[in-house]
Amino acid sequence: MLFNSLDFAIFLPIVFLIYWFVVNKNLRYQNFFILFASYVFYGWWDWRFLSLIIFSSFVDYTIGIQLSKREKPNIRKLLLLASIFVNIGFLGFFKYYNFFLESFTDAFSFFGQSFESNRLNIILPVGISFYTFQTLSYSIDVYKRKLKPTRNFVAFFAFVSFFPQLVAGPIERAVNLLPQFYIKRKFEYSRAIDGMRQILWGLFKKVVIADNCAYFVNDIFNHHTHCSGLALILGAVLFAFQIYGDFSGYSDIAIGTARLFGFNLMRNFAFPYFSRDIAEFWRRWHISLSTWFRDYVYIPLGGSKVGKFKIVRNIFIIFVVSGFWHGANWTFIAWGALNAIYFLPLLLLKQNRRNLNIVAESKTLPNLRELLQIGLTFTLTVFAWIFFRADSLPHAFSYLNFIALNLLEPPARIELMKLLPVILWIVLLIITEWIQRDKQHALQLNGMNIPRVVRWGIYYSIIFILFYFGGSQQEFIYFQF
Repeated sequence: MLFNSLDFAIFLPIVFLIYWFVVNKNLRYQNFFILFASYVFYGWWDWRFLSLIIFSSFVDYTIGIQLSKREKPNIRKLLLLASIFVNIGFLGFFKYYNFFLESFTDAFSFFGQSFESNRLNIILPVGISFYTFQTLSYSIDVYKRKLKPTRNFVAFFAFVSFFPQLVAGPIERAVNLLPQFYIKRKFEYSRAIDGMRQILWGLFKKVVIADNCAYFVNDIFNHHTHCSGLALILGAVLFAFQIYGDFSGYSDIAIGTARLFGFNLMRNFAFPYFSRDIAEFWRRWHISLSTWFRDYVYIPLGGSKVGKFKIVRNIFIIFVVSGFWHGANWTFIAWGALNAIYFLPLLLLKQNRRNLNIVAESKTLPNLRELLQIGLTFTLTVFAWIFFRADSLPHAFSYLNFIALNLLEPPARIELMKLLPVILWIVLLIITEWIQRDKQHALQLNGMNIPRVVRWGIYYSIIFILFYFGGSQQEFIYFQF
């Protein structure tokens, strides 16, 4: 079920009304209803894969209880390994089986050996990368005794499958989200209104920015050999805004929807395109995944408290694995490696934490230095996005080659009359988020002295733009991950 669909527009109010007016007297009933609604939401796509998420939940729920009963280190390690094996095993089979098979076959062919393999027609379950990491974090935290295991199976199963963030995050930690299922939730009007604002802004980013950009991005990347260099650069820039609008839009809708039901999800984006270096960008982009890899991979490997060789190794591991997490394609690995190359000089020179404050804090505009830093960081990010968007490594290199060869040619394949409104919406996005860059989201108007008529004028204007200028409906990009 898509957030930007009629199905969800019907589903959400029904769930909201039953949750607050029918089962609101009993916490267990509320949790059970959230679980039921989440399974309906997920099963709407393909009910067969409900068995997968139920089994994954059961495994980690059981292992958590067993970890609380065992004191012997070896037994506890075996239990944790069992959780890792099951979760990563499912993820590896559904997402990476054909990739490894084809890579294995290609390796034999490279050395002149004939090797036949049968590719399986595997359907990738939506959201498997997200809920797998969510359940894994629970088992790891219980193993490290950072969290007491729960015996409330309804709360745990609801935590794993919580529908607002089930399909594309944020990847929640059990220490943050699970305890919220233990506490009776009361409806708070101000929180719900702020949640609705965040949903509205998320829909704007998805429907108006991402879906409109997708039209041009798909055309340019699919026909890059017929485009000028400037058109190809424009295609890469538009993809940068497409993926930002698409993914951060999903996160905004998820966080806002959770707030309607009395839950607080972690922030997943913090206006990343205003970053002044790559380290800051990764503190602001897909925060739930970045911090997951930091806490469960990078720090256990020694982090930056080891020798320089191991620091380089650790950085490449987390960025390459992060790239591979996104999909079974060498393009994602190249994208991850490229970001590692960007990041390493900052870390080795101990400059990776120099930009912790908000850019141009307490000022209207950035100074020249900040503007150049933002421009350079955005340029490097756009260059890396070409690998992320390309169908294959040859496609990415061909795309870059045609930029270099045709840079001075006049733009081609660009329908200017269709493009101008998209540029207008992108400019509106940038201006709005710049003004609100010290807030949690761009429509967070709490505490601002804005007349009611102006506020409602903003809301109705965005709704009008959604209906009259929204692009053709597209699935969220991160559904494929």
